[in-house]
Amino acid sequence: MAARKDRKLNKLEKTLPQGLLVDAAWMERHGYSTSLRSQYVSAGWLVQPVRGTFKRPLGDLNWQKVVVSLQRLLGSDLVVGGRTALEAQGFSHYLSSSGPSTIHLYGAKPAPGWLGKLPLKEKFRVHRSQTLFGTFASTDGSKAGTFREAPGSSEWPLTVSTPERALLELLDELPRHESFHQVDMLVEGLRSLSPRRLQTLLNDCKSIKVKRLFFWFAERHQHAWLKQIDQTKVNLGTGKRMLVKGGRLDPKYLITVPKDFNAPL
Repeated sequence: MAARKDRKLNKLEKTLPQGLLVDAAWMERHGYSTSLRSQYVSAGWLVQPVRGTFKRPLGDLNWQKVVVSLQRLLGSDLVVGGRTALEAQGFSHYLSSSGPSTIHLYGAKPAPGWLGKLPLKEKFRVHRSQTLFGTFASTDGSKAGTFREAPGSSEWPLTVSTPERALLELLDELPRHESFHQVDMLVEGLRSLSPRRLQTLLNDCKSIKVKRLFFWFAERHQHAWLKQIDQTKVNLGTGKRMLVKGGRLDPKYLITVPKDFNAPL
């Protein structure tokens, strides 16, 4: 009996990397019953960051390791997107310097219930990709070019939205969860985006608001890549969109923007 336990513990050390976490379903699939999990927790061989999750005792838990666990071990389709993806790819000097307080994740499937209960200083905000994109809503291999790997806080990379996709995700947060001034500073620095990738994503984007904001910001900063995007292929809808109460109506894109913003610069 003891030898069998030792074999299972040795197997766990190989299949569950230090610092990552798994859920009860993962443990069951790998042959660790409820009673055996309870024994491991009681003996200190496993700890439970929150009920229903398990990790080996060494190694601090942070949001990057949680996301790696979801992506690498638990088969989740959630990817890092929006503001968080841009920060992960080195654009944080255009945003706040205090580090992320909200981690934006995008996927077609719901997040596990325990995600929001983890004892972390950051909070996860999960978005449904299909509300913003059609064909490119998931991380399926046929959607190559909309996701990439970025370094995390450990040896495991994070799957994140490309800067082009992350920008559209960020614009979707305006004006309720992001400010025009912060987004404006970020767009100013995005001088090397791929016009081909942008064209594909804009054609696929479902949000009229996001597409109008994209062109408005791009024209404001007069980026060279904008000249290579065919706006006639992008559906910008009809009618006005009030984004800022008491703001100024842009006559070209029919969106209200802050009065102190004048495009182009």
